[in-house]
Amino acid sequence: MTLSRRDALKTGVIATLAGRRAFAQSTKKLKVGIITDLSGPYADLSRPSLACAQQAVEDFGAAAKGWDVEILLAEHQNKADNAVNIARQWFDREGVDALLDVNTSATSLACVGIAREKNKPMMLSGPGTTELTGKQCSPNHVHWAWDTYVLANTSGSALVKQGGTSWYFIAPDYTFGQQLVRDGSAAVQKGGGKVLGTSFYPFPSTSDFSALLLQAQASGAKVLALCNGGADMIGCVKQAREFGLDRSMTIISLLSYDTDIRAIGLEASQGLMATQTYYWDLNDRTRAFNARIKPKTPTLWPNMANAGLYSSTLHYLKAVDDLGLPQAKADGAAVIARMKAMPTDDDVFGVGRVREDGRKVHPAYLMEVKKPSESSGRYDVFKLLSTVPADQAFRPLAEGGCPLVKA
Repeated sequence: MTLSRRDALKTGVIATLAGRRAFAQSTKKLKVGIITDLSGPYADLSRPSLACAQQAVEDFGAAAKGWDVEILLAEHQNKADNAVNIARQWFDREGVDALLDVNTSATSLACVGIAREKNKPMMLSGPGTTELTGKQCSPNHVHWAWDTYVLANTSGSALVKQGGTSWYFIAPDYTFGQQLVRDGSAAVQKGGGKVLGTSFYPFPSTSDFSALLLQAQASGAKVLALCNGGADMIGCVKQAREFGLDRSMTIISLLSYDTDIRAIGLEASQGLMATQTYYWDLNDRTRAFNARIKPKTPTLWPNMANAGLYSSTLHYLKAVDDLGLPQAKADGAAVIARMKAMPTDDDVFGVGRVREDGRKVHPAYLMEVKKPSESSGRYDVFKLLSTVPADQAFRPLAEGGCPLVKA
């Protein structure tokens, strides 16, 4: 592999090439870019992303097909204007053909208009906002892996049925946290439960959650719902255990990855409920994928967002191949249309499809963190409680308000 930096030193953007081979006269060249968090609260969740894109290129068979695929990697520092500037530079100066990931809701929403303006395809796997397939849907992007609705609908509904009828939410004060609170509250109230309070905190500048946790405890709620992820969620769980909230409240993380659970440790996180759309030990196909990619990311195994990046990249490459490279490079909306027309099938999510609103649908899984005595090793953290079919897991198509959906 080679490394092309070009204008990278001027912009702080790191360019990494993946899936390249020594083609003497290759004419099938494609350039894609990952915009993500590499040093902030979601850094550990995002670091396997490049490996997943590389694996998608390999599994597609790029080398055998004579394709030269270049992957750029950049950090947005959780700032929407940074994400927009990177996307513009990549499209205008670097000749990037597609955007991948753009994790966090604020940065992804900021880039939607750029992709549409430049008529480039964008495959999103890290953000959670359902606005991406609602009022902000576009013919130029698709949303993979998970969103706030599937998290709240799966975990929230199940816990209310089990007796968790009063809730207190803690969330970061930006698009993702606000929407997860709304979706979680709706799921709780739909099941007959009550929301006793909500605390929002500044993001990403908060690390001490003690005051918020004490407010939650004082509310008398049966359930403490954490609507954050990454380092924030890890900090909340650890501090909640220190203050003994687990003795009077059920703690649920509406967004937790197996990456997070390993960071917390089973002793502190055992019994925590979470929704996943991918887990490495779910079935034979997920185990096969994990075995292939482990050499590329041996200490941070892919989570559901990383799996979404792999799956969406693989499906994008299949659509480009089916459409034809010249037309695909010239018309991003045509690529997205072809992705929607073709069924999806891969080792991380199995068989699925992309709806008219750009929502990739597949089953969701309600899981519980294992006790230390139940685990066979560091990566064995979840046990399956129940499966929600694809047609029930995500928000109904008619309820999103996407202008692309015909009544």
